Amino acid sequence: MTTINQIKARLAAEPTETELASWSQDSRLGVQKLLTSYHKQQLKLEAQRMAFEKRLVFERAAWRQGTVLAGIDEVGRGPLAGPVVAAAVVIDEHFDLIEVHDSKQLSEPKRRDLAAKIKQQAVAYAYGVVDAGTIDDINIYEAARVAMKQALAGLAVPVDGLLVDAMVVDSPLPQEKLIKGDDRSISIGAASIIAKVFRDELMAAYAVEYPGYGFSHNAGYGTAEHLAGIAAHGITPIHRRSFAPVKAYLK
Repeated sequence: MTTINQIKARLAAEPTETELASWSQDSRLGVQKLLTSYHKQQLKLEAQRMAFEKRLVFERAAWRQGTVLAGIDEVGRGPLAGPVVAAAVVIDEHFDLIEVHDSKQLSEPKRRDLAAKIKQQAVAYAYGVVDAGTIDDINIYEAARVAMKQALAGLAVPVDGLLVDAMVVDSPLPQEKLIKGDDRSISIGAASIIAKVFRDELMAAYAVEYPGYGFSHNAGYGTAEHLAGIAAHGITPIHRRSFAPVKAYLK
């Protein structure tokens, strides 16, 4: 008789319909618990696959016409310190990371794991980075647009159109401005993930250069720890001096 551990191992692989049917007749409670867990997991995966396909509708429409789209998103508009970062991502029909989603809905470990996989599977990707000084000079909205344009320019492949999260890129290319685009397009969702991970890594490096503000875990947002750091240590070169909480300490 097949042991429960052996059945568990097979369920973790790709069990056949014959095996599943056989195990469903197994009277052992442990086997039935494993099957219940397996079927729940399969239902979850199927729901993820359906959601993944729904978020590929814009890309698939383009692929049918033989056109190439880039998904573009930015992160870091709200923090008091650090740059705003954008990413552009081009995928094709072989892209199969069904867990790609709006980066804000993912844990940090999951974002890091997916970012590495996205960069492996993407046809092309690139970043745009605009520093705090430029943000102060042209405002955060325009700085985000500049970062997006930089990311687009950095792509190693030509594209025919853009999918952009809630903004318009300074480009003559046709583009679709999607509200909550990182939750509606796999390309934009992928861009949001790699942009977030890239910016978090930049802020972790800044945490070493400017200790006392908690940049490695607050990413420059105005947390109590960050504000206490400003009060204790002052303003750094990466602080956005045009942002009200920072500006208050300059008086």
